Amino acid sequence: MVNKAAGKKPKIKVDKARAAERVREIWPILKKTYPQARTALDFTNPLELLIATILSAQCTDARVNVVTREVFKKYKSASDWARADIKEIESNIRSTGFYHNKAMSIKSVCTDINERFDGKVPDTMEELTSLRGVGRKTANVVLGNAFGKPAIACDTHVIRLSGRLGLSANSDAVKLEFDLAEIVPKSDWTMFSHLLILHGRNICKARRPDCERCPIAKYCPAANNPALW
Repeated sequence: MVNKAAGKKPKIKVDKARAAERVREIWPILKKTYPQARTALDFTNPLELLIATILSAQCTDARVNVVTREVFKKYKSASDWARADIKEIESNIRSTGFYHNKAMSIKSVCTDINERFDGKVPDTMEELTSLRGVGRKTANVVLGNAFGKPAIACDTHVIRLSGRLGLSANSDAVKLEFDLAEIVPKSDWTMFSHLLILHGRNICKARRPDCERCPIAKYCPAANNPALW
């Protein structure tokens, strides 16, 4: 049961060998369940995906796609974004929320890309995270989806499901990324992130997972145990 006095949930004990085995067990099931798994953000090049990922913070992917459908017609290059008036950018992205911070981040990132990388989005973790405002999660989204490089993007769904499945005891995104990298085959990193995200959105939701409909419930330590949710 939940330790109400401490206000904390009991933790699922994580065994790395068992976690790796569990990944092998759930992988084919999730692949079959979500055969079209991919990023939900619309983009045609690495810059568009980078911008869309920045806009997706605290915003739905559907809303971001509505906004980018228009702004990508207006701003086509890093130079376009870097030269744009900050108030104009804010006006164009306002409906994604936190538009002032996002506008500042986009303008800074694109200025860096324009000045340091000849207007092209870099394709390594080290270079991407050297851009002002770009963390590992954003870099992994771009690397995995725009450049086709193995990358584990740890969003809230990946963090939640990794804990419930006993794949890692870490809720810190960076620490979790390295934990998953040890138990998921490198060639599957990007797709594994997509599969957990889709499963988190459809079945293993934050407040009340639908364990009765879950195709991987038999492999999940937290299945049908609210104390571990």
